[in-house]
Amino acid sequence: MNDIWKKMDLKGHLLTAISYLIPIVCGAGFLVAIGMALGGSSQSELVQGQFSFWDALATMGGTALGLLPVIIATGIAFSIAGKPGIAPGFVVGLSANAISAGFLGGIIGGYIAGFLAFWILKNVKVPDWVKGLMPTVIIPLLSSLISGLLMIYVIGIPIAIFTNWLTNFLQGLGASSMLVFGLVIGFLSIVDFGGPINKTVYAFTLTLLASGVNEPVTALQLVNTSTPIGFGFAFFVGKLLKKRIYDQEQIENLKSAVPMGVLNIVEGVIPIVMNDLVRGIIAAAIGGAAGGAVSMVLGADSTVPFGGFLMLPTMTRPVAGLLAIIVNVIVTGVVYAVIAKNRADDEFGASAEVVEEEISLEDIEIL
Repeated sequence: MNDIWKKMDLKGHLLTAISYLIPIVCGAGFLVAIGMALGGSSQSELVQGQFSFWDALATMGGTALGLLPVIIATGIAFSIAGKPGIAPGFVVGLSANAISAGFLGGIIGGYIAGFLAFWILKNVKVPDWVKGLMPTVIIPLLSSLISGLLMIYVIGIPIAIFTNWLTNFLQGLGASSMLVFGLVIGFLSIVDFGGPINKTVYAFTLTLLASGVNEPVTALQLVNTSTPIGFGFAFFVGKLLKKRIYDQEQIENLKSAVPMGVLNIVEGVIPIVMNDLVRGIIAAAIGGAAGGAVSMVLGADSTVPFGGFLMLPTMTRPVAGLLAIIVNVIVTGVVYAVIAKNRADDEFGASAEVVEEEISLEDIEIL
C-alpha cells in the first residue's frame, strides 16, 4: 500500500501545481489591489464606455483570482498526465467553479482528471490509425467527460457544503479562537522553511482565500517575510548579549537572506539555520506562532498572498500586518540569540584571529 501511495506522489503533484499557481495569484492580486486602491471595482462584465481604467485592472485581477480552482486543477492534472491532462484538468476545474466546490474541489478534481487521463493513455488500446487522435481527441474527451460529470453529480456537492461550512465557521471565530488558529498557522508555515509542510498549509489557506477569507494566507505570508529578518535581528541581539552566534559565512549569508525575506522569500535563511538546526527551528517556530497569532487576532487581510512588505498597502488594516511582522521579528531574534550557542573563538581555528566583519547596511541590496 505504501508503494502505491509513493507512486501516486500526491504531494509532489500538488506542489508542482502550486508552483504554477503562485505567479498567477501574485499578478492577479496586485492588479486587484492597485485597481481598488485607486477607486476601481471588480465587475462581472465590462461594458464599453461604462468602466474606468481602474475598474479594468480590478476586474482583470478579480476574474483571474476567481479561476484559482481551474488553475490548480489544470496544474495537478498536467503534473500527473502531461499534456493529455491539461484539457480534463481545465474542464473539471471549471466544473468545480460552476458547482461552488471552490479551490478544494479543484484540487480533488485535478487528481481525478489527471489519473484518469494517465490511465486511459496507458491502458486503452486503439488501432494504429487512431493513435494520432489519442492525445488530442480521445483522451481529452473521455477524461473531461467522466471527471466533469463526477465533479458535478458525485463529489462536488459535498465538497461545496464542506467549503461553505468551513468558511462560515472561520468567519464566526472569536478572538480567542483566532489566537489559537493563528498560532497553528504561524507554527506550521515556517517549521520547514518553505518546504512541503509550508506548501500544504499554503494550499489550505488558498482554499479559504478563494472563499473570501483572506486572513489565514496573510498570516502565513507575513511569517515567511518576518523569519529571515528575525534571524538578522538576532545578530544584533547577540551583540547586546555579548554572544557570537554566527560565524563569518553565516554573516555573509544574512546580507542576502534579510532582503530576500523583505520580499517574502524565506529559503535564503536555510543555510544559516542548517548550522544550528534544532535551535533555529525552535526560534522560527516560536516567532512564527507569535506573528501568526497577532496577524489573525488583529485581522491583517491582504488580497495579495505574496510579496512581503509589498502586501501591506493592499490590506484594509496595514498597521495590523506591520505589527505582526514586528512581533515575529523580535520574538524570533530574541529567542534565537538567547538559545543559540556562543561560538568561542577557538571553534573557528585559524580564522579566529580575523576580526569579525560587522554587517553594513550599505552591503544590503533590496533589488
